[in-house]
Amino acid sequence: MALLQAEGIEVRFGGLHALKGVDLEVEAGGITGLIGPNGAGKTTFFNVVCGLQSPTAGRVLVEGKDVGKLKAHRRARLGIGRTFQRLEVFSSMTVLENVLTGAEIRKSWSRDRSSPREIAQEVLTRLHIEDFAEERADSLPTGLLRIVELGRALATRPRLLLLDEPSSGLNQSESHLLASLLKSEANAGLGVLLVEHHIELVMEVCRDIFVLDFGSILARGTPDEIQNNEAVQRAYLGKGVNHAA
Repeated sequence: MALLQAEGIEVRFGGLHALKGVDLEVEAGGITGLIGPNGAGKTTFFNVVCGLQSPTAGRVLVEGKDVGKLKAHRRARLGIGRTFQRLEVFSSMTVLENVLTGAEIRKSWSRDRSSPREIAQEVLTRLHIEDFAEERADSLPTGLLRIVELGRALATRPRLLLLDEPSSGLNQSESHLLASLLKSEANAGLGVLLVEHHIELVMEVCRDIFVLDFGSILARGTPDEIQNNEAVQRAYLGKGVNHAA
């Protein structure tokens, strides 16, 4: 059974048909990519999964359970975490405090008696940013703050993590670090749905990729299959990207 299963998702904004019968699955313990041009409907799809946008038709299932009637905070409690395309951190707080926020929010509703501070410290260690624990967020570069944002999401202990362009603003070495961290988290059992324009990163970490174009799924396949798909090359990747990637 898939961790996340979206079936026939439709979204209309007046006359705009943003999503058209989108079917998508995410397995636990793996990273699934969702790519496509700007305006293809990727963030709208994320909003539907998280409960921030009601679909016109279709349904979202988490481990086989239809979550369509659940508000966003209820879905979060089922284990859905998310980051946003625009970097969102608490700039006047330290790195530890940012991550601790996620752990404290989880503590407010979870029956788990784990210490939020211990959870936050463990996440910092996993992400190799423990040396920056007492640094204020507004003193740090964008690349590091992307990792902090990831850490805050992980501190809620999600089973499914939706990442919206997490490599935005990262240099090459930071992108390699992000790839390593994501693969490590997936190997530990986390299911990840990755929206990303950094195609080399997508091809490196994803084992299954969906291509969204004008609100519809254009293709699905492995990295090799996607790179060699002529329709995908015409619509998004461009000629010759299979060789470059």
